[in-house]
Amino acid sequence: MDGPRGRLVDGDVRVGGDARQRYYDSRGYGRPLEGNDLLLSPVEAAHLLYRGDLGAVETGGGTQEFAAFVTGIDDPSFAVRFLVYADLRERGFYLSPAREGWVADPPVNADLAVYERGSGPWDDESYSAVRVVGERTDVPATELDAGVLAVVDEESEVTYFEVERPEIGGDSATLGTETIEGVLLADRLIVWEAPDALFGECFYGQPLTGRQSDRSVLQLSLVEAAYLARRGTLAVDGSVFDRGQAVEGPRFERRLAVYADLRERGTVPKTGFKFGADFRVYGDVETVDELGHSERLVRVLPPNHVFSPRDLALDVRLAHGVRKEMTFALVDDGIEWYAVGRITP
Repeated sequence: MDGPRGRLVDGDVRVGGDARQRYYDSRGYGRPLEGNDLLLSPVEAAHLLYRGDLGAVETGGGTQEFAAFVTGIDDPSFAVRFLVYADLRERGFYLSPAREGWVADPPVNADLAVYERGSGPWDDESYSAVRVVGERTDVPATELDAGVLAVVDEESEVTYFEVERPEIGGDSATLGTETIEGVLLADRLIVWEAPDALFGECFYGQPLTGRQSDRSVLQLSLVEAAYLARRGTLAVDGSVFDRGQAVEGPRFERRLAVYADLRERGTVPKTGFKFGADFRVYGDVETVDELGHSERLVRVLPPNHVFSPRDLALDVRLAHGVRKEMTFALVDDGIEWYAVGRITP
């Protein structure tokens, strides 16, 4: 207990003496008070106690060093928050709790504000928001905000995911206004006399018996067919949309909304089944004969979807393994787009 002592005040730790110079000015800990006093959040105080830079904390029940201090905190999420705080400090970052009074306009679902290397809490316009969860803590899709998601596994290792709101777009060929006739066949549609552009330039459907076979006979998925029918390009007896709902239920309408949005953004969505996703997406398609790799995988989600960190890690790892960006489309009244990738701070 050689270092200065703090005093517990309304859940935070107040330190006097030369605390501002010792902790804030030199290392970015805490929030300055009047004079040279400093207020430390519990996670900051715990880190300083662990390092031995803070001697102890005086409470109404006595004097606490690190072990007693952290075990006395009645917050089940504190342990994982401390582990992430300590990990990022060891990587050379200055941090603050994402709380009112510590940072400007704190994000709703963030736990920590991480400053760029070379800056600190005195540069509070340049922080990244970090949300901390344990591997068993589910995350509602509506709370998957742009920023960083730090997941602490059962062995206390931290995995960081960057969450972004992607700009999705492309410059793929568009189909003309010629009417195409098709026939429903169970859970797909057949076009017996398809114009060359339908598959060859715009990458709708697949030849009936393989990509290199006669391209005048195409099979379309129900979602492709429903999109073309709704835009007036495809004529078919019966309702493709009704067939899609009968096959998939409410999921079909969500997938159709995302498919249409991707097409209207100039991209080409195709099934992502072999990757465990709803779609794989190509940005710029001029001809199928010169087709490159798809750039992203898309999973379509209902508005009440809840992410398991383990499933999220699996999706991101799979997408990274096939050199694609994992993207989620949250469908409610509109579509909210999120891209998630693993990062190393």
